[in-house]
Order: sequence, then C-alpha cells, then structure tokens
Amino acid sequence: MALGLTIAVLVGFTAVGLWYSRRRIGTVEDLITARNSTGTGRTTATLVASVMGVWILLAAPEAGASFGIAAVVGYAIGEALPMLAYSRVGPRIREVIPNGHSLTEYAHARYGTAMYAFVLLVSCLYMFVFLAAELTGIAGALSLVAGVPQWQTAVLVGGFVLLYTSYGGLRASIFTDSIQALLVLPLLVVAFAGAIVSLGGAGEIHDGIASTNPSLLDPGFIPGLQFGLALAFAILGAELINQLWWQRIYAAEDGQTVERGFRNATIANGLIVFLAGLFGLVAAGNADVVTDVTSSAYNADIAFFVLLQTAFPEWIVLAVVLLALLLVMSSVDTLFNALSSIVTADLPRLLSDPDDRSLKLGARLLTIVVAVSAIYVSLRARSVLRLFFLADLLGAAVAFPLLYGLYSRRLTGAGALASSVLGLAVGLAYFPDFAGLLRSIPILGGFLPAADPLYLTAFGGAFLVSTAGTLIAAQLFAGEYDHGELTTEIQQLDEPATDGGEVCD
Repeated sequence: MALGLTIAVLVGFTAVGLWYSRRRIGTVEDLITARNSTGTGRTTATLVASVMGVWILLAAPEAGASFGIAAVVGYAIGEALPMLAYSRVGPRIREVIPNGHSLTEYAHARYGTAMYAFVLLVSCLYMFVFLAAELTGIAGALSLVAGVPQWQTAVLVGGFVLLYTSYGGLRASIFTDSIQALLVLPLLVVAFAGAIVSLGGAGEIHDGIASTNPSLLDPGFIPGLQFGLALAFAILGAELINQLWWQRIYAAEDGQTVERGFRNATIANGLIVFLAGLFGLVAAGNADVVTDVTSSAYNADIAFFVLLQTAFPEWIVLAVVLLALLLVMSSVDTLFNALSSIVTADLPRLLSDPDDRSLKLGARLLTIVVAVSAIYVSLRARSVLRLFFLADLLGAAVAFPLLYGLYSRRLTGAGALASSVLGLAVGLAYFPDFAGLLRSIPILGGFLPAADPLYLTAFGGAFLVSTAGTLIAAQLFAGEYDHGELTTEIQQLDEPATDGGEVCD
C-alpha cells in the first residue's frame, strides 16, 4: 500500500507541475527565476515548503531524543533565523542587484574570481549534499516503515520530480510548493495528535519521558542548550549561502513581498521544526530509542520511525508516508532548480554570446545531470550526515563575509576570502567528525584544541570569527566599491516577452 501511495502522489504532483508550466516558460528567465511572478501568499508557501525536507522527520526528532526540549527550541530558532535575516537582506539584494539570478554571480561581480570560486564550491556542495541526504532519508524511511526497497524510492522520487522541474523550472516548483505547504502542517499535526492518542494521552507521554530521562524535559539542560545553539549557528550560516532563497527573492513581486513572505516563513518554519522535534521527546520516553552514539544500536537518528513501529494504527503510518513524500518533493524540486540555476546564470560568461534557446537547453540538461548524480549518491552513500555537517561548517564560515559586501563599500575580495578561510580554520580545529584525521597531522595535530562533540565551538567559532574578521578587514583595507556596478555588470539573460508574467497569490 505504501508503494502504491508513493507512486500515486508522485504521478499526481508531476501532472500538476507539467500542467501548470504549459505556455508559461517563454524564456530562460521564466525557467530559472520566474521574476516578479509571486505575491505574498505564494511566496510564503514556497519559502515554507522549500526548506521543509524529510530531514525534519529525522534530524529534528534526533535532537529532541538526544538533547531534550532545549535542543528542540534551539533547532526551531535556528530554522527561523535565516528567514528573519532574509526579510531584511532580501529587499537589499533586489535593490542593489535588480537583474540578478544567483549568489555566485554576485560573488564574482563584487569580490572577484577567488572569492567566487570559494562561494561556488561551498554553495554547490551544501545544496548537493542536502539533495542527496533528502533522497537517502526518504529511501531509508520508506524501507523501515513499509519495506519498500531503497533503490525504488530514490529512483521514483528523483525521476518523477525531474520530469516536471526540468520542463517547468522554478515556476513549476513554486506552484507545487504552494500545494505541498498547505498539506504539510495539517499532516504533521494529525500525526502528532495520533501519536498522543495512541500512547494514552499527554500525561502518559510526559510520565514516560520523565521516567526514562527527566533531563530531556529541563529547558536548562546544558548539553541541550549547547547543541541547540550550535544548530542555530550551523543552519543560519548554511541557509545564507543557499541559492534557493536567492531564486525566490527574485520570484517575488517586489521588495515588500519579499519582506512579508520571509517574515511569515520565520514563524511557520520555527513552529514546524518545533513540532517535529517534539516527536523525538515522545520517542525517547515511549519507544526503544538508543541515544548513545558509541553504541552499535544507536537509532536516535530514526527516532520518529522507531516510534511509529510501536503498534501505531496503519492510518498514522500512511499519513506519515504521505507527509514524508510531500516534504521530500518540496525540497528536491527546489534543489534541482537551485543547482542548475547557479551554473546557467554563469553560462553567458563562459560561452560566446549564447542565445535564449541554448540557455534553456543548458538549464534543463544541468537539471538532469544534477538529478541523476544525486540519485546515484543517495544509493551509494549511507553516511551523508558527516558531509552535511561539513557543508554547514563551510556555510557558517562564508555567510557573513559574502553578504556584508551588500552593505559595505570598503570590504575587498581579499578581505572577504581571508575572513572566510580564517573562520573555516577555527571551525575545523574544533570539528569532531574529522578530529582523528586532523590530529594525526605531524606537528600541527599537537597544537589543535580538543574537539567539541556538541559542535558549538566549531559552528559558533566559524561564524563569529569570520564575522569579526570581516568587520576588521573592512576597516583595514582601503576598498571603495561602488554598488552601482552590480546593476550594470549583472544583467538579465534575455529580454522577457512579458513584464515578469502573472502575479500569483
């Protein structure tokens, strides 16, 4: 039944995406930016759906099961902060780069080739790992819950989503996001309510957690606070170098729409992650969840699905399967588009005056390459989490230097790159996942501090040191950049047939 539901949902959304895209993709601008086409309602919906991948049923409950309510709150705040930041930064991006498409073309124009190459590497690595993790997560979840072979899930999800995103681009993604956003929160509430009823009510659940590990309910639990704060730094840094948000900044009708949409998403995304994290608390007290990372039986990373297996009725399981599919589709189609748009926006600089047809073909071919590569990696890799954290660390180091150039005239490319590298070096010194490798380096290894198993000094150090370095570099170096150059240097890839297309709410 789960496989049948999976196929039905995939076919349905593919058909909707293809139908909506008909006669709406006139130029490459329509395909990769959908410029000025969405009102506040649809902007909010796509901002909520795009970030809500299947990871919220894995990582958020893992944080709750392992570190308690303090980590859940930290995770929710961490997911809300980037939206709040973009509500201020987004209008500025539209103001100084009115014809832009990607953060990498901005990095090249503002800072030069070296910083551009670093930002391109960091942003693409983060999004590709995010994409592979989404496909790996949904494949593992359906295998655990319903016995669906992992390769079938990865190929079906990746293949069907590819059909409508390669044809309809960002417009198809935003439209399907709108539908998915309307379904995700109700399904999450239904699943949570069903869990409460099945486990005997809120009182029974509380007593189960208190008897298993009462510290999980303590908002002042220090390890939980540390891990929650670490996640806040990690998510903030990673999302600030995520191309999918830059696309939606330009897709919005105007600067005010951007501000309102991101403000709305601040509240919605925080609430969704908070609710998802509570599943981990419930699982810790009412299912056989092992949170000791040194144990071979460790399963906190699938705490929510372990909870599902504790004699839950079939309708809850099917609701969760549908929820997981909606979550993964909404983020996978977004990431397909974001990755291909970065390269497509750079093609005019790499090719000799390509026409619109060539750019559209390039965007679609790149989408196919990204999709096939991500499906392959998801089938081969089973330890994506470490790479995910490394990508978060890279984002934490480069985010502030990259965006500060939108405001500062004095910050130079050399100063931004040096600050990013310095922040990354500090973060790596405390990063636990590669502690053994780094400390085995002759001479250098002996001077490194102890790794932080809760990641706070790694992510926090990378973000704060790069921020401090950026502010100092802006004072020391005598740059006098004219932001007007961004308007003249970064142009639209074509002359749109209409004035930005229809505006949809």
